[in-house]
Amino acid sequence: SFGPAVTTFSRPEPVPNPNDFVLWSFFNAMFCNPFCLGFIALVFSVKVRDKKIAQDPAGAKTFGKTAKHLNIAALSLGILSYILLIVLLVV
Repeated sequence: SFGPAVTTFSRPEPVPNPNDFVLWSFFNAMFCNPFCLGFIALVFSVKVRDKKIAQDPAGAKTFGKTAKHLNIAALSLGILSYILLIVLLVV
């Protein structure tokens, strides 16, 4: 007569989920795309998702940081160019 079966379940370590900034990159690619920075940021954002699927959090974090910096640059330059365009049209 055997006792109750004991099963153990070990949870895997939670994998950090780095941001991919896909929506922000898509917005920049459509509306604020000086020097194609928005499009390049979108490419890096997709690479973040690929790295997440491949279970490579370090690579995903690196690509995510690059996508974030490209998005900041694209948005800043895009806003600046819109402001310059409005000033030139008014003057």
